[in-house]
Order: sequence, then C-alpha cells, then structure tokens
Amino acid sequence: MLSVNELVDRLIDLSFAEDIGDGDHTTLCCIPEDAMGRSKLLIKEEGILAGVEIAKEVFHRFDPDMLVEVFMGDGSHVKVGDVAMIVSGRVRSLLQTERLMLNIMQRMSGIATMTHRYVERLEGTHTHVLDTRKTTPGMRMLEKQAVKIGGGVNHRIGLFDMILLKDNHVDFAGGIENAIDRCHAYLREKGLDLKIEIEVRNFDELERVLRRGGVDRIMLDNFTVDDTRKAVEMVAGRYETESSGGITLDTLRDYAEAGVDFISVGALTHSVKGLDMSFKAC
Repeated sequence: MLSVNELVDRLIDLSFAEDIGDGDHTTLCCIPEDAMGRSKLLIKEEGILAGVEIAKEVFHRFDPDMLVEVFMGDGSHVKVGDVAMIVSGRVRSLLQTERLMLNIMQRMSGIATMTHRYVERLEGTHTHVLDTRKTTPGMRMLEKQAVKIGGGVNHRIGLFDMILLKDNHVDFAGGIENAIDRCHAYLREKGLDLKIEIEVRNFDELERVLRRGGVDRIMLDNFTVDDTRKAVEMVAGRYETESSGGITLDTLRDYAEAGVDFISVGALTHSVKGLDMSFKAC
C-alpha cells in the first residue's frame, strides 16, 4: 500500500503532467529563462487556510530553488487582504506552479472553512463531525487533511482501514446476523484487527444488531432527531453511535443534542466551494 507521501507525490506529478504537457508555451515564449521575480498569495475571502504545507511541496518539487516565505500557516483564520506567503524564484517557475498550487489551496481551504463552521455548531456537545469517502478522486488524502485542519475528525480513509457494513452489504449477505458473522470469520482468517461499524435503517435492524453484538459502532441512517434520541437510549453506551444521511448545518446540533457520538457529513468534501485567493506578482 502506498504511503500518504507517495500518494501526494503521484498527485503532484499527474497534475503537472495534465497541466503543462510538453511545455507551458505561453510562459516559454515571453519570459526569459533567467528572469527572477516574486509572487504573493493574496486572500480574497474570509475563512480557514489549508494546504500551505502541500503548496510548499508543489513549489519545491517543480523547482528546488524556489524560496517560500510563509506568514500564515495551516489552520490560520484569514480575512480579505491577508498575504499568506510570498514565493521568490524564476518567473517561469512561479507561473507554471501557480494554478496547481491555487487549485489545491482553494479546495483544501474551502473544506477547512466548511468543517470549521460545523465544528463551531457542535460547541458544548460531546459530538464530533466526521468526513466520508465522498471525495475528489486522487485528492482524498488532501481533502481529509483539510477536514482535520478545520477541526473535524477523519472517518475511515478507504475500504482498507475499517469494516463498514452498509445496507447493500447487509442485503447481499442475507441479513444483519450473516453480515456480522461473516465479518468476524473473515477477520480471524486474515489475522486482521479492524474496527467494525454497521449501518441500520430502522429499529428492527437496530434491535437485531444489539442482540447479535460484535460491533464497535452503529450508524443510524436517515433517522429523525426523535428516533435518534430513542436509538441512543437503546444502545445505552454499549457501542459508539453515528448519525448519517441528509444532516445539514441547520439540523446538526439537534442530532448532537440527541446524544450521538459522531455525525458524518458528506457535504464537507463533495460539494464545497473553494476559498477565493490569488497569486499575484509583487
């Protein structure tokens, strides 16, 4: 399995390949090879900054001689007019790295900003907001990092680091009991030690899980707030609980006050707006 750093390196290489191709002919035709300059990262919208460390990697992988002066790091609360960093080096390098750096930082900062809003809404409760696997292909590690920078908690990274028995798994396995039993048999056979979560769609399924046991967390899928409160009382602290399905910023706190441990929100990554910023000569 590839490490996080190896995945990020591959993303950067692929991104440069798709953007630059056989050469940035616009830059090559009008900028002398030895021209030197400086550009600043200008913030144009209030939010939470994320992606600074990845941006530094983008610059240095493209041109190790680029100098990055960071004034505001990951997790900083930024406002319009702030200058987060100044980058010095060959003008050609500044121009050719600009778009990839902005794509990453705008996306990550938008996610961190959105996550921060959800985290603020949960203040005073014991509930944590989780991300999901509803991420941009190839950018999952960066997007989940942005969630953490915004104060959220990462759910499983992929299909390999946790068992999550969802509705389709349960249905194809022939029911709750079969799914849980087969899960444990598989883990024993493979010598794996993974957390087990199971999704339930109604109280009948919840009761069957409680009778069977053998899980670490129960996901309450599309339960109302009142039903969530009742379900949490039924679980009575035996397992972690998670609410999922159509929960918005407006309804988030109601679910937290119903007593769940976690709330998963796909919107943190699947439909977020990038934070506005630009990279300008200075």
